[in-house]
Formats: sequence, C-alpha cells, structure tokens
Amino acid sequence: MTTFIQLHLLTAYPAANLNRDDTGKPKTVTVGGAVRLRISSQSLKRAWRTSPLFEEALAGHVGTRSARIGREAAQIMLDHGVAEKKAVEWGAKIAGIFGTVRKEKAPDNVLQNTETMQLVHISPHERSLVQALAQRLAQENREPQNEELMLLRQEAMAVDIALFGRMLASAPEHNIEAACQVAHAFGVGETLVEDDFFTAVDDLRKDAEDAGAGHLGELGFGSALFYTYICINRDQLLENLNGDEALVEKTLRAFAECALKVAPTGKQNSFASRAWASWALAEKGSEQPRSLAAAFWQPVGGYEQLSEAVSRVTALRDNMATVYGGQKTAHVQLNAQQGQGSLDEMLDFISA
Repeated sequence: MTTFIQLHLLTAYPAANLNRDDTGKPKTVTVGGAVRLRISSQSLKRAWRTSPLFEEALAGHVGTRSARIGREAAQIMLDHGVAEKKAVEWGAKIAGIFGTVRKEKAPDNVLQNTETMQLVHISPHERSLVQALAQRLAQENREPQNEELMLLRQEAMAVDIALFGRMLASAPEHNIEAACQVAHAFGVGETLVEDDFFTAVDDLRKDAEDAGAGHLGELGFGSALFYTYICINRDQLLENLNGDEALVEKTLRAFAECALKVAPTGKQNSFASRAWASWALAEKGSEQPRSLAAAFWQPVGGYEQLSEAVSRVTALRDNMATVYGGQKTAHVQLNAQQGQGSLDEMLDFISA
C-alpha cells in the first residue's frame, strides 16, 4: 500500500510581503467569504529548494533550473576555440533535447539563440553530461550525433526534481511525476492589507538648499498566521530516486526541516519577516490524504489566534477520524508555543 506523509504547519508572520502580485501587493485569496493573505506554492517550493539548509544537506543531489543549458554548452565550445556559428548551432541542438529552443532569433546576442523558451529542470548528472559532450565536440570539432543528444538519464535523479516533478514537452518519456504536493499557504484570519508610505533621504543634499525626501514610495504589507499543507507520496519519491532508500530518508529529513524553518525571500530586506513554524502536525500512513484547511473556513479572530487555530485543526482531524473511521494514522506534533515535542522527533518520524 502507498505510504503518504502529510504535514500541517501554522507559521506566524508579522509585517510582511513575502509573495507579491503584479502590482506589488501581497497575494490574497478569499476563503469562506473573507479575504486572507496567501503565499503561493511556487514561492514556497523555490524558497525551500534554494535555501542553504536544503543545498548543504543534499549537496550533489540538487538540480538546476534554467533556460540556458544550451547556452552553457555553446560557451564551453567557444572557450575551446569552436567558431561562433558552429557553437551556437550545436548548442541549440543540445538545448532542443531539453525544451523548445527560442524561435525569435537575436542577431545582437547570438548565444540567446541557444536558450529554451521555458525553464528546464535538470539533475547534476544530466548537466555534467552536457558539459562533457560540449567539451568532446569542441575537441573533435564536429556536431553532435543523434545518439549523443539522448543525454537524459534517470539513474541519478536530483532530489528536487524527484519531489516536485518535471515536464519536458519535447521529451515526454523523461517527465517525472512529482512525489510532493504543496498547497498555497493562507492566513487563518481575515486580512487587512496595509500600505507603508516611505521616504528615502539624499545624504548629500543640504537642508538649507532643498529640505525634504529624495524619494517617495508605497509598499503593501500584511500580517497573518498561515496554514500550510504538504503531502508526500513516499513510494513515488522512492521510485523517482531509483530505489535509493538512504537518499529518500535524507531528502525527507532535509525537506521537512526546510518547510518548518525556511521563509520565502520576498521583501525580507524591508521586513525581516523570518519565522519558524509555531505548530506542526506530521501524519504518516496509507489512508487517502486530506487537507485540514476546512478548519479555517470561518476566519479565526481575537487575541489567541494560534491557540484557537491549533484547537480547530486538531479537532477537525479527530472528528474526521471518527466520522470516516478506517485505519488510525500515526502522527506526531510539535508546539513551540507550549514547548511540546521536538524537531528531531518530528524529523525522525517523517524520514523513517
């Protein structure tokens, strides 16, 4: 039977703008008729997989996301003396294995003609194969053969690709089904997005000459206690990592710690809104996964929002278990406000 790991997190952010829309305002969502702050799953996943904690714990197993795979290959060939026209042509052929190459040509910067139209996620093994092929082509001064262009390998998969998946429209046989699903985080209480009017002073301007600010601006922000839901298919993760049980355990441990500790990077220099989860529930079992977001359909109010939120989400979990019955799902909790549980206990439970 399939084993699912579910994480439910409550994380309190004071004044913040962690994830902005196209106008620069914090993203929001309407839940139960009330507007809440929102952090997109894309923002969360990028913050986690690019964090020093993740990269240090899983060094050598983290992929690269870029449209410049072919450009990197072309640059290697140029550096080894290949003519520019050939390097660009051969680099574009390599890029075409990973994605659709740019159709609009850039005469002023020909290296752009080797870039893919979409970002492509490749593993360290795949990237090393590209670099080795580019060097070989340069040494032999020839174009790549079709069999050489079939570079993609699944034997050495990157952990972030294994977790979050990959879609290559030009090579669907190398698509990877994501083992991890991340919901958009949303505030458990109703949101009031505010505007921060700010000024910047010109240090070289003298008051006697021209008093006043050198720059005026506005920046939206808000504060919320966020509920985040994560579901990991452990069996899918093991399959994606080619049966490497030790790497699965290492990945789960590092990823869970990032989810608990790492905040999105949006406007951190302006707000320093870094926070660790105040409360977390980890569940593991073969039951069909379900979010507990319904606990917050009615917004949480008052001055004890964290305690109220914990009470609601645990009550909903228990009530669902009563109503639906079935197998009891093993779980552990961490409550930083009450000093209950521990990070090591939770990581041991998740990764085992």
